[in-house]
Amino acid sequence: MGEQFGLRESVAIALGGMIGGGIYAVLGVVAGIAMYATWFGFVAAGVVALCAGYSYNVLNALGDQRGGSVSFIQEFVGNSTLAGMVGWSLLFGYIGSMAMYAFAFAEFTLGFAAVPDSYAGVPLRPVVSVLAVALFVVLNVAGARVTGSAENVLVAAKVGILVAFGVWGLVYLAPVSGQPVRLGFDRLTGITPIVAAAISFVAFQGWQLLFYDQERIEDPTETIRKAVSLSIPTAVVIYVLVAVVTTNLAPQAIQHHPHVALADAASAMLSYFGLASLGFLVISISALFSTGSAINATLFSSGHFAKKLVSGNLLPDQLADAEADGVPDVTILVLGLVTAAFTAWGSLGAITSFASLAFIVVFGSVSVLAFRQRDAASIHPVPPAVGAVGAFAFAPVMLWNLYHRERHTFWMVLVVAVFVVLVELLYFERGELEDHVPDGVEDGVEEAVERVGDGVDAVGDGVEDVVDGVGDSTDDRDESDDEP
Repeated sequence: MGEQFGLRESVAIALGGMIGGGIYAVLGVVAGIAMYATWFGFVAAGVVALCAGYSYNVLNALGDQRGGSVSFIQEFVGNSTLAGMVGWSLLFGYIGSMAMYAFAFAEFTLGFAAVPDSYAGVPLRPVVSVLAVALFVVLNVAGARVTGSAENVLVAAKVGILVAFGVWGLVYLAPVSGQPVRLGFDRLTGITPIVAAAISFVAFQGWQLLFYDQERIEDPTETIRKAVSLSIPTAVVIYVLVAVVTTNLAPQAIQHHPHVALADAASAMLSYFGLASLGFLVISISALFSTGSAINATLFSSGHFAKKLVSGNLLPDQLADAEADGVPDVTILVLGLVTAAFTAWGSLGAITSFASLAFIVVFGSVSVLAFRQRDAASIHPVPPAVGAVGAFAFAPVMLWNLYHRERHTFWMVLVVAVFVVLVELLYFERGELEDHVPDGVEDGVEEAVERVGDGVDAVGDGVEDVVDGVGDSTDDRDESDDEP
C-alpha cells in the first residue's frame, strides 16, 4: 500500500491545502472590500467551513463508501445526475483555485523591481501565470510530487513564516510603532463582512482533499476527523493574524496594488531594523513557493478526482483511463489547459469569486445532506444546519456584491456558471433528451458527438507524442549523466 499517513501528515496535508496559496491569493481581494474588518470575513468563513467539515466527517463515518461529496450523494441520495453535477462543480472549483494561485504567482513575480510589467507592449502577468501552470503540468506528467514527511517540512516552513509575520506585526504595531490596532468594528453592522466571508471561502477548501486519499491514511475515519478539526481553526488563526497586520501596516498598498500588499506590510515592519527590502523579499519568495506548490498539489489531487469521476461514469471516458496507474497524462493536460485559460483571461476577483461559489455550493449541499441524516445517533443537527445556512447565504450575497461593485465580473461569473450547469445537464440527461429528439436531429447530434470524440482522441494522441518526447529527452539526459 506504500507510505501510510498518520495524524501529523494528515494535518499537514489539510493545512497545506489551505495555507498553501489561499492567503496570498485571496487576502488582497477581501481586504479591498472589508479593509480593517477583513479578519471577520475569515472568521465567518472558517466557522461555516468547520461546520461543513463536521458534515463531511459524520457522513464519512456513517456510510459504506469513501471518497467525499460525490460518494456521499451517490450513497445517501442515489441520484447519479446530482452526484455528477456536484463532482463537476467541485472539479471547476479546483480549476478556479489553480487559476487563482497562478494569478497570485504572477503578481508576486512582477512585484520584484527587476521584472517588468510588460514586454514589447504585451502584459506579462497572463504570460507568467500560464507559464506557471505549464511548469507544473510538466512536473506532474513527469511524476514529481511531494508527500509524507516532506510535506510536514514544507507546511511547517510556510506556516512558520506567516505566524512570525503575524506575531511580529502585532508587536510592531502597538509597542514599537505606537499605531493603534484598527479592527474595523464600525464595518461589522453592514453586509460588507459577509461579502468578505463569501469571497474568502475558497481559502478554506484544502482540508477536504483528505477524503479522496483515505486508503493511504491510518484509521482514516478517526484520523481525518481529528485532522479537519485541528487544521481549520489553525488556518483561521493564521488568516486573522495576517489580515489584521496587513490591513493596519499597508492600507495604501491595499488600495493601489492589493495583490502584493502582504509583502509591503512585511517591508514596513522590518524597516524598524533597516531591513525593509529583506521583508519584501522573504514574503515574496514565500508567496511564490506557496502558490507554486499549491498549483502542483491541487493539479495532482484534481487529476485523481477526475479519474474517479470517469471510473464512476460521471465524466467522459476520453478524459482519463480509469484502469491506468496514477493520473493519466491527458487528464493533467486538459486540467492544465482549462486552468491556463481561466488565469489568462479572468481577473483575480472573477476567478476567486467563481472558485468560492463552486465550493459554497458543494459544501452547502453536503451540509444539507448531513442535516437530512440527523436522526442518526452520531449526528448533531446544529453544525450541518449552520454549514448549510451559512453557505447558501454566502452565494446570493456574493453575487449581489459583484453586480453592484463589478458588473463585468458578475456577468462573467454568471455566464461561466450557467454554461457549466447546462453542459452538466446535457451530459447527464442526454438519454432523456435523445428520447425526445427527432431522428434527423438525433443523427446530426450523434455526428457532432463523434466529431467531438475524434477531436478529443486527436488531443490525446498529441499529448502522448508530447509525453513521449519529454520521456525521450529525459532518457537522453539520464544517459548523458551516466557517461564518464
